[in-house]
Amino acid sequence: MAARSQLTLLHIRGIKIGVDYSWFLVLFLVILWLSGSYREVLGGDGSDLEPYLLAVASALAFFGSILLHELGHAVVAIRNGIPITEITLWLFGGVARMGRDTDSPQTEFKVAVAGPLVTVAIVLACAAIGVGFAGADRFADAMLASEDAGTSGVVAMLAWLASINLLVLIFNLIPAFPLDGGRIARAIAWRLTGDRGRATRFAATLGQGFSYLFMALGFLLLLSGLDWVTGIWLVLIGFILGQSARGHAVQSEFANRIEGISVADVMDADPVAIPESASVERALDEYFLRYRWPWFPVVDAAQRFRGLLVREAADAVPEPSRADQTVGEVFELDASGTLKVRDDAPLESLLGNDALRRLGGLAAVDAEGRLRGVITADQVGRALRDALASRSR
Repeated sequence: MAARSQLTLLHIRGIKIGVDYSWFLVLFLVILWLSGSYREVLGGDGSDLEPYLLAVASALAFFGSILLHELGHAVVAIRNGIPITEITLWLFGGVARMGRDTDSPQTEFKVAVAGPLVTVAIVLACAAIGVGFAGADRFADAMLASEDAGTSGVVAMLAWLASINLLVLIFNLIPAFPLDGGRIARAIAWRLTGDRGRATRFAATLGQGFSYLFMALGFLLLLSGLDWVTGIWLVLIGFILGQSARGHAVQSEFANRIEGISVADVMDADPVAIPESASVERALDEYFLRYRWPWFPVVDAAQRFRGLLVREAADAVPEPSRADQTVGEVFELDASGTLKVRDDAPLESLLGNDALRRLGGLAAVDAEGRLRGVITADQVGRALRDALASRSR
């Protein structure tokens, strides 16, 4: 799911946390549904306002648990050298967008299983606190949403959070790519075959199979009139799951076509870079006005890549200050590592790269972080077209 229209909430260690506008629809529907559910569970003990307040708190806590799930993926990915550009909450949950794909089945498994483990911890924590407050029997009744269960509002909320996160866990572990279960299946297939492309196609096929199953069950519920709400939901989930699985399968096919080609094979090996010690005035006169490019890589005295200077940032410096202010004070620091790629990295690792798509190019660096070139989206596309043409002959 590509989050094109979203509201940024905050940044956590350089990761942008945002919500797609579809999230507000789900938030409203969850609050509306839970208000009635809590009124039934609390029975005569709940005031008119209490079920509504509990519903709002529960909805926010649920989306907080989805965020923690995605942060679980993000933390493990970052520890394995994979940058995370953003986390977005949307209509069907959340997604942590990785700057590049995993490079081994072990890393793929670790990243994939991290989110479900966080969800397991949330379920166990809610259940432990709830049982401690109300006892096992009453907490079980509250989880089943039994009418007049005789529990407090807090216990009812903990029971709902435990049950909904348990459902999320079960759903995410379905071996349908790109769900977590599908990524785990991909890691296992990758480990057994030693072929990432073949493993991705296998997992994507599973994803498409489950998408057809979800849509069939949804249409069955709609035609039978048993539960049209669940039916519509299953059809939507199946459709989006199928589209995503097909997209990953196509990307895997592209990756297979350019296997063996590295970034160094197609990059511009004679990059123009701005020293971070240069003045903004010099950057504008000698680089932007001369080459007419929208951005330039910035390097230190040892030619190590530091980040990017975009034209808008240089133009934003007041003209009287441009001679005294240095590029190092205004450029975009590559703190997350998303603006660069290793020159020996396989070209396929750039497929679906968000920063490449957003900027049109990335800095190519060696093992010590020194700038060795610039690779553009046009160069990747041209290499892909050449590979497709040569394979079709």
